[in-house]
Amino acid sequence: MKQTSFRGLVALFAAFALIVSAPGVGWAGNGGGKGGNAADFATTTPIKYVVVIFNENISFDHYFGTYPHAQNNPGETPFHAKDDTPRVNNLESAGLLTQNNNTNSGTQVNPFRIPPANAVTCDNDHDYNDEQFAFHSGLMDQWLTPLTALGETGTVSCVDPNLGPNTAMGYYDGNTVAAMWNYAQHFALSDNSYGTTFGPSSTGAVNLISGNIFEATIFPTTAAGTTPNAGGEVAGANLSSSVTQGALIGDARPHLDDCVQTTKGLAHATQVTMSGKNIGDLLNNKSITWGWFQGGFAPTGANAAGLAICGQHHVGLAGDDALTQSSDGDYIPHHEPFQYYASTANVHHTRPSDAGLIGTSSDGANHQYDTIDFTTALNEGRLPAVSFIKAPAYQDAHPGYSDPIDEQFFTVNLINMIMQTDEWKHTLVVIAYDDSDGWYDHQMGPIVNQSDSPGDDQLLTPGVSSGSCGTPKPQADANGQIQNGRCGYGPRLPMLLISPYSKQNYVDHRLTDQSSIIRFIEDNWSLGRIGNGSTDAIAGRLDGMLDFRGHASRLILDPSTGLVVSNPE
Repeated sequence: MKQTSFRGLVALFAAFALIVSAPGVGWAGNGGGKGGNAADFATTTPIKYVVVIFNENISFDHYFGTYPHAQNNPGETPFHAKDDTPRVNNLESAGLLTQNNNTNSGTQVNPFRIPPANAVTCDNDHDYNDEQFAFHSGLMDQWLTPLTALGETGTVSCVDPNLGPNTAMGYYDGNTVAAMWNYAQHFALSDNSYGTTFGPSSTGAVNLISGNIFEATIFPTTAAGTTPNAGGEVAGANLSSSVTQGALIGDARPHLDDCVQTTKGLAHATQVTMSGKNIGDLLNNKSITWGWFQGGFAPTGANAAGLAICGQHHVGLAGDDALTQSSDGDYIPHHEPFQYYASTANVHHTRPSDAGLIGTSSDGANHQYDTIDFTTALNEGRLPAVSFIKAPAYQDAHPGYSDPIDEQFFTVNLINMIMQTDEWKHTLVVIAYDDSDGWYDHQMGPIVNQSDSPGDDQLLTPGVSSGSCGTPKPQADANGQIQNGRCGYGPRLPMLLISPYSKQNYVDHRLTDQSSIIRFIEDNWSLGRIGNGSTDAIAGRLDGMLDFRGHASRLILDPSTGLVVSNPE
C-alpha cells in the first residue's frame, strides 16, 4: 500500500498549535481512563511519562563534531549558538579537524563537512567485528584501512557517489541537523554516551530494552526453508557451523514476527529468538502502561496462511523505502526488539482492540503498536507511562534509505505534539540511537564488558583467534556463565534529554550507555533490575542531565528547517 508523505498534514498541526504556559508540577495526577492514568502510578521523580525516540545509525561526531559552530553558508538553514554554550568533546575541541590520524593509502584524511544538499548518503560498514577493527585499540584510526586482516575486502567506509571513498569521515553541522542542535541549546546533551556493545541495529535495539544481547537461539530454517547463515549473527558462529546459541552480534531477524515470514526481501534471513527478561517484563510485573510504537507495524493484509503482511511504504529523500532496503517498506522487523522475546512479542501484529486500552496488557496487542497508535493515545489523554518510538524506515535517519532531513521532520513533529499537551509538564523525551553506522567518532569509551569470541572480537589485535576484547568475566546472575560476544561499550552515540526537567543548554560528561535509559525507567517506577548480567546494574544514571525543580518551557521548532518557531518561558 503506497502512501504519500504526511508532511503537510503534520506541519499543519504544528502551525496552528496552541502554545500555553504549563502550571506547577506535581508528582500525582487525576484518575480516569479505561486503561488507568499513567499520572497515577507512583514514581520517584516528578516524571510520569518517558518517551524514547530511538533513531538509527549516527555517531556523536557525525552530528555534533563542530557543535556549536556551524558554517552558515548562503542559502542554508542558519544556526547561531548562545554565547554561554558549554564546551563539547568533539572533533573541533579535540583539534582533529585538521590533524587527524586516519589515512587512506598513506595519505592523511581529515574529517569533512557534508552539506545539507547531500543529506542522503551511502551506508557504512557497522558490523560487530569491523567496528572494533576501526577502533584499533583506541587509536581510532582505521576507518579507511583495508579489512584484509579480517579476510575482507574494502574498508569500514562506504563509497558515496558524491562524497567518495572517505565517506565515513564526514559530519553534518547545525545547517543540516538544526533541530538537534537547537534541542541541545535549550535542553541537555550528553557527549559521553555509548552503544552498550559494538554491532548493528539489532544489538543496539536489544540492549536498549534488556541491557543484554545474550542469549540468542538460531531458528533452524529461514522463511524460505533454507539453512541459515549464522556467521556474524551469533557470537562464535563465524568459526563453527554447529553454534546455535550465543550473543546476538548481527542483524538476525526476530523469528516471532509474521512480517519476517511474509516479506520477500527477508526470505533467506537468519532468524533468532532471545531468552531472558526485558524492561517490558518488569513494567508488566507492576502493571505500568507501556508500548513500543513503530512506523509500519500495522499490517496491510494477510497471506494465504493467515500471516500478517507489513506493506506500508513511503517516499522520502532517499526514495521509496519499499525499494531502498531489504524489509520492503516502512516496517523493519530487526528494529523491533520486543519481537525477539516470547513474553513481549505481538507475532501476528494484532491491532489494539480498544484505543482506550493502548499501553495495557488487555488490548490484544501485547504492547506492540504502530506509531499512529501513539498519536491516538496522546490525543485521547491516555499516553502510556513508557513509550518507545521508532520512525518508519524513510524517517529513521539510517543512511542509504533515510537521511537527517526526513528524521528531523518526524522527530520535531512528534516532540511538538507532545509539548502541546498537558502531559508535557510531566514528560521526559529521550532522543537516542541504536548504533553509529560506522561514521567516524574520535572518542573510545571504557570496555566494561570483555569478550574473546574467536573470529568476532577484533578490538585489540585484529585477526587473532581469541582475547581481542579482553578476558570476559563470569556473570554473577547467570550461574557463573561466560557471556562472550558482548564487547563494549561500543561507539559513542548522541543522547539528548528534552523535558521541563532538563538542564538548559547543558552538556553532560558523565558516562552513560543505551541501558542507562532503562535504568532510569527502572528507578523511576521502582521496578527492580533485569538480572542475568544486564548492564542496567552498572549503567550510568541520567540524573545529571536533569533538574527536578523544573522550568516547564516549550520549544516549538519548524519541522522542515529545525529553526525555533516559539519558545515561551
